[in-house]
Amino acid sequence: MSSLVSETLGGLSDLLAGLPPESTQRAAGYPSLFLLVAVGALVPVVPTGAVVSSAAVVALHQSDPLALGLVFVVAASAAFLGDMTLYWLGRRGVRSKNGSRWLEELRGHAAPDRLEQAQARLADHGTAVLVLSRLIPAGRIPVMLACLLARMPIAVFARGNLPACLAWAATYQLIGVLGGSLFQEAWQGVAVAVGLTVIVSAGPALWRRFRRGRPDSPGQAA
Repeated sequence: MSSLVSETLGGLSDLLAGLPPESTQRAAGYPSLFLLVAVGALVPVVPTGAVVSSAAVVALHQSDPLALGLVFVVAASAAFLGDMTLYWLGRRGVRSKNGSRWLEELRGHAAPDRLEQAQARLADHGTAVLVLSRLIPAGRIPVMLACLLARMPIAVFARGNLPACLAWAATYQLIGVLGGSLFQEAWQGVAVAVGLTVIVSAGPALWRRFRRGRPDSPGQAA
């Protein structure tokens, strides 16, 4: 029994010793973070917020003082590039008589009532609504589609989208830092950060579904 324990501990020691150094982890981690966030901006089903929060936790447990700053720059840059690419593809669909697959994908992710709300907010507040749309779960696509249908020039969209991506990256990085600071082990912080991200992302949708399922109060019944 003791020999089995010794062999197990020895194997774990060898495994930990064989992990790549921080420099190697960063060399692979930052490109992966950029790719995942950029693809997530193009394909709305990818949970990019959880990716950024997890990367922030890992950076928090590294010795490099610039790690968190690099995560912020990489995440914000990837989100901006992904958004601009998706908007450019959507503009091609708006100008085309037959539309495009990307424009139809955007329409499929924007419920008619959410699109109407986004168009009203865009008319009232202009590009400032892009910042809020990035922070509200499932709010980015309806606002982007509203901008496309309003034929907003790509340069105007870019000026509004840049601060939106910066605010988004900072928010989800803060979630990761808060989760990672509670534990000494990085994996524990990642689990907490992912859980917080899921709550932030799914909470509003669940609340709206709950409100729809509630019966009307006596004062509302007519």
